Amino acid sequence: MNAPLNATTEDLLHRASLQASIVQALSQHLPAHALLYQTEDTTPYECDGLSAYRLRPLVVALPETEAQVQAVLRSCHALGVPVVARGAGTGLSGGAMPHALGVTLSLAKFNKIIQIDAHSRTARVQCGVRNLAISEAAAPYGLYYAPDPSSQIACTIGGNVAENSGGVHCLKYGLTLHNVLQVRGLTIEGEPITFGAQALDAPGYDLLSVVVGSEGMLSVTLEVLVKLVPKPQLARCIMASFDDVRKAGEAVAAVIAEGIIPAGLEMMDKPMTAAVEDFVHAGYDLSAEAILLCESDGTPEEVEEEIARMSTVLRNFGATAIAVSQSEAERLRFWSGRKNAFPASGRISPDYMCMDSTIPRKRLADILLAISEMEKKYQLRCANVFHAGDGNLHPLILFDANDPDQLRRCELFGADILETSVAMGGTVTGEHGVGVEKLNSMCVQFSPEENEQMFAVKRAFDPQGLLNPGKVIPTLQRCAEYGKMLVRGGQIKHPDLPRF
Repeated sequence: MNAPLNATTEDLLHRASLQASIVQALSQHLPAHALLYQTEDTTPYECDGLSAYRLRPLVVALPETEAQVQAVLRSCHALGVPVVARGAGTGLSGGAMPHALGVTLSLAKFNKIIQIDAHSRTARVQCGVRNLAISEAAAPYGLYYAPDPSSQIACTIGGNVAENSGGVHCLKYGLTLHNVLQVRGLTIEGEPITFGAQALDAPGYDLLSVVVGSEGMLSVTLEVLVKLVPKPQLARCIMASFDDVRKAGEAVAAVIAEGIIPAGLEMMDKPMTAAVEDFVHAGYDLSAEAILLCESDGTPEEVEEEIARMSTVLRNFGATAIAVSQSEAERLRFWSGRKNAFPASGRISPDYMCMDSTIPRKRLADILLAISEMEKKYQLRCANVFHAGDGNLHPLILFDANDPDQLRRCELFGADILETSVAMGGTVTGEHGVGVEKLNSMCVQFSPEENEQMFAVKRAFDPQGLLNPGKVIPTLQRCAEYGKMLVRGGQIKHPDLPRF
């Protein structure tokens, strides 16, 4: 039995009865190997990449056909049982954390690339296809899929749609929303639903932008039609060092103000640079307070001109050293550190919590300096990596989850970063989603009326609130409690979510 440690006898009996009912209902549609409910089998599904919050589902369903997915949803709807769809589990906000009295719907077996259409520059893929696999399949046609999250070797397109993922090249090529034409799936009632179209426009309301980024709260994605773009003839990357984070931040804003839209514009502070250099040996300047990676792609002539313009701006704003990749291997080496920022952080700390917020580009230095002060306040280290071109922050707070007080301080630190971002004119999330991690911070950014409008959208698709409940949109009660805690100088936690 997958029960909380403080469960009463009545709770245990209810869980046992509900689990038996679910297993009986789903076993009529799924083979035995596709239905998991023993503790040792469901434990691997208790969290996603945000491992600080964990729950075991009553049952894990692993359907292999759309008909089976439809049957699972219809059965759960009839029983009034919550459903949490799950892809690769690489999410970083707890969006795929199970419901303690629900079913985790694993879509890992939906991993087929249905069609690559080189003429229309599209790929039709199942939701469980890995992000990088799309580009690998399109490579023989001289095409690729542009959004490239750091987890692209493992994350799935269904999860990318749920979180509206980006990546280091999203500044020029856009987020998932800008690279998806159509999403096909099922409602909680098991009814087919399609968002968007293969054409430039779709009949009726344009709901594609509603489902992309909805974190599995509106429907279950099964198939996605994505755009492919031609591989550029050439790509080169500038690695620029700065002896001051404010100079680096001002340089980022200056590049964009110059009318240049780089293929990628990333920033790492000194602690992050040290962590990744020790891991991948990318050749980073360990004496620099901040490093910028600025990439240009296109024809050789376009790249040469843009690299020259960016180099001039960077020098004018205080770059102490500039290196430009002279080969594809060197370009990939420059990027290897940025792409491995998260695993590199895992080598220097037992645990880390990766935050995700956005701020105006001109406030990059301000937020870095504010985070530095927070390190002293909460007595925890923080390494920072940014999608600097669009102001998307990824501070990695380093802590030991085996120490309850460190986890408490880490939560406080993270909330402080998010609320400071909002105060600077930003938002509480850029591409990792809200999940359970940022529920309290949503109370800071949005009014009760705005949250109610978001609930209204959910109810239109899921009247009973069975798809991924308790995520993304905070209740009025939660926000009221959070407000009281702020007044008292405290911090409401997630009392309903078990810790380590």
